[in-house]
Amino acid sequence: MNRRHLLLAGLAAIPAAAAAAQGATAPIRVATDATFPPFELVENGRMTGFDIQLVDAIAKTLDRGTEWTQIDFKGLVPGLVAGRFDMAASAIYITPERAKVVDFSDPYYTGGLVVLLRRDNTAIKGPDDLAGKRVTVQVGTKSVGYLRDTYPKIERVEVEKNEAMFDLVRIGRADAAVTGRPAALLYARANPEMQVLSPPLTSEHYGFAVRKDLPELLAGINRGLAGVRADGAWQTLADTWFGQG
Repeated sequence: MNRRHLLLAGLAAIPAAAAAAQGATAPIRVATDATFPPFELVENGRMTGFDIQLVDAIAKTLDRGTEWTQIDFKGLVPGLVAGRFDMAASAIYITPERAKVVDFSDPYYTGGLVVLLRRDNTAIKGPDDLAGKRVTVQVGTKSVGYLRDTYPKIERVEVEKNEAMFDLVRIGRADAAVTGRPAALLYARANPEMQVLSPPLTSEHYGFAVRKDLPELLAGINRGLAGVRADGAWQTLADTWFGQG
């Protein structure tokens, strides 16, 4: 290759190198459905919660900021596939079906599905008592498929928002809700007329969903997650948002 060709090749590489450098320092575009405390919520006009603060801490270890977008839960994975976001952090269970279209970080929290109901509902003492009952679930969550496949005699009431799922049970328009344990416990603590049945229906791992074409970001998130675990930041956030319950 002569000197002219070498110069042209070098010039052609500059935009690609610049784009890579920009990608490594630009804010991480993160989508969430901030209606699921204590993982994500809106407080005083700002998004916060365990997931929000954990992702911000991880991004800081990568010398990057975060750019958060609030959307419905059912749009998180499709939004990643369409390239609208880089990652999603919204108490997302790691499942084989989702892993076909997005990558997942290492698990960052272990939870599971539980039954939430009113304390004065003495007809339901366990999951087998849910047959024929109206049970609310949030669209796009694992609860929908789990109830469909495991308890087909349940009448599912599918709602868009987490608040609606809980409120329908509280006001008596549904018999129970099936949702993640931390959020159900938090709601029950704030509403003493509610209770969470034990034991949980399932044991699940939460993970951050990342676009499949961003392996470097996934690797960085896993490094950052390991770092905040090692330096105690993860435990501090867990104590803050989950307490001893």
